[in-house]
Amino acid sequence: MAAYEYDEAGAMAAYFLITFLALVLVPLTLSAVFSKSEKRLPDGCQCSDCIRHRETVLKQEKGSMFIPQISGKVYLIVAGWALFGFVSYRASQIKVENKVYNPFEILGIKSNTPDKEIKSHFKQLSRLYHPDKVKATANLTIEAIQNRFVDITKAYKSLTNEKIKENWQKYNNPDGPQSTTTGIALPKWIIEGKNNIWVLGAYGIMFGGALPALVGRWWFGNRKKTKDGIQAESAAVFFKTVKEESGIEEVVGALGKAYKWEMPASKQKVKKDLDDLEAQVKEKLGAKWLEVKKLLQDWNGETHASRRKALVLLYAHLLRLDVEDATLKKEQKQVLLQTPLLLNALLNVSIARTWLLPTLSIMRLYQYITQALPPNSSDRQKLTQLPGIDTKDLEAVSPKANISDLVYNLAEKKDPRLDNVKTAIKTWGRVDIAEASFKVIGESVITPSAIIYLLVKLRLSPPGSKQTPSSEIVKKELSVDETKKLVQQNHEIDEKFLESKKEAEELSSGKANGSAHAPHWPGIRKPSWWIVLADDKSNRVVVPPTKITDIPLSNPNANETDRDYRAYKVQFQGPPNTGLFTWRVYIVSDTFVGEDASADISLKIEDPPSVSDPPTEDEISEPDEDTIAGQMAAMKGQPVRKKGDESDDESGTDDDEESGDSDSSSDSD
Repeated sequence: MAAYEYDEAGAMAAYFLITFLALVLVPLTLSAVFSKSEKRLPDGCQCSDCIRHRETVLKQEKGSMFIPQISGKVYLIVAGWALFGFVSYRASQIKVENKVYNPFEILGIKSNTPDKEIKSHFKQLSRLYHPDKVKATANLTIEAIQNRFVDITKAYKSLTNEKIKENWQKYNNPDGPQSTTTGIALPKWIIEGKNNIWVLGAYGIMFGGALPALVGRWWFGNRKKTKDGIQAESAAVFFKTVKEESGIEEVVGALGKAYKWEMPASKQKVKKDLDDLEAQVKEKLGAKWLEVKKLLQDWNGETHASRRKALVLLYAHLLRLDVEDATLKKEQKQVLLQTPLLLNALLNVSIARTWLLPTLSIMRLYQYITQALPPNSSDRQKLTQLPGIDTKDLEAVSPKANISDLVYNLAEKKDPRLDNVKTAIKTWGRVDIAEASFKVIGESVITPSAIIYLLVKLRLSPPGSKQTPSSEIVKKELSVDETKKLVQQNHEIDEKFLESKKEAEELSSGKANGSAHAPHWPGIRKPSWWIVLADDKSNRVVVPPTKITDIPLSNPNANETDRDYRAYKVQFQGPPNTGLFTWRVYIVSDTFVGEDASADISLKIEDPPSVSDPPTEDEISEPDEDTIAGQMAAMKGQPVRKKGDESDDESGTDDDEESGDSDSSSDSD
């Protein structure tokens, strides 16, 4: 029968706590260390504005020397290791009795001592520790003297007596099998009667109060939010506000309405500073500001305070107005960093209804917020994305000017900002569609309801550069055989990629996009793009958009065998009916304004070829003119083969057959 005992010394409880803390703290610490030391995005844009912006962002993340930025996770790790060290120290101070019976250790001899020497040594110990030889003292009682002599005698018999020795080896005790004792890793004070009320109170608070409150908070908190991470009320507003023909202004209005629930009310009063900032926004936008505010009004004509504040801060960013108040500046950063989450939820609402126009408007609003430009900016105003360029510099260029025109104008004036602008252009996000086509694995004909792949090959081309589509690979210096070989090689690469499970081709090292040119965004931003397959005529999105990253920069020095583009694929099921579908592929950036790309694309759905179909006229050889079939064909005006039109091969074959026939006839004769 097993006997249970509690850990009076607290050793087992300490070891259990040390093990538990180690299992939790080690992976938590490693994840925190490697997340801090992991490599950041490649340097990306090297213009002076971006370099200064990255340094500012990194400094804000690290904090100052006296007030470092420490997250709650770091505090938890530090507290855990402190508790680990304290418990380890306490465990090292606990004296644990050795439970392994060792007669050699009791007698004070080596394990390889001969039996004769063991007997002699025991006699010496008997003369020293026999109860009749030892006198009791204050520190050494008679009971202790007797117990010591019993231990010595028992250890001697464990080595000399066969039966006792067998008990020791089998059961680790010279007296034979003992009752089983199981230790419980709980200190004894937990089950002491005088502490019952405190222990029960702690259990009641933990399992009766804290745990239900935690679970309830998680449950009801999740019910208030959608899978996109926004409040359910915000999602409801998005569904009601976004219409099939909604443009960017309506999207901004829907976004602003959500801040009633997404932006908590500020505890600090900044009404005067907010009013001054709104006055500046109104001065810049004029009557358009009143139209924007009207979109935020509730049914009773009032605008919620959080909506107003968020919209003012958002438009102050779009108009590049300075926010002097520290509280408003902090709230503006919060609003801007929250917009991607809200826009993503808004985009899902539009995609669920397959509406093209609002989908593109939402995607393009990402661009304007990133580059701090008012929605629907003019072509000339979009040039202010470049470093050091403001509206005053645009007066010298035409209203339809592009980046190349601006660079030419700066070069003519020998403007010192030219080098900085050219540096930003080197990694500019202008997308070039090298090729866009529909593919079906292993099939040359696309049949109804087939699994189709939209294969898009993309690269980033600096403004002003000219690129050749990948389909135009025939060069003057290539021979016909080399061209065929190159076409076959690209075809094999595409087929291998389509058969893989990846949505993008493997990116060779050194081609990943770095941080984008976005000096006004409150963070380091990596550029992304959407692939949208749409039907312009019906204002419908054919396939849900796919988000992609790391489009490689074009290589002007690439030869015919180099692929300076990257292939992406979008899988979908084809239409169930045959016909020709004329669609359009959009490549929309979430970072650069006005640098989207599009291309028309056609999908031809045909019936599968039937095996039992009769051969076509091209597959049937022309009949001879001296045959009945030839005479009938000549009467119908169809071509016939004359006797002199046989080819040499056919003549040779006929001659062989005639010689063979003559040989066989001679044999038979």
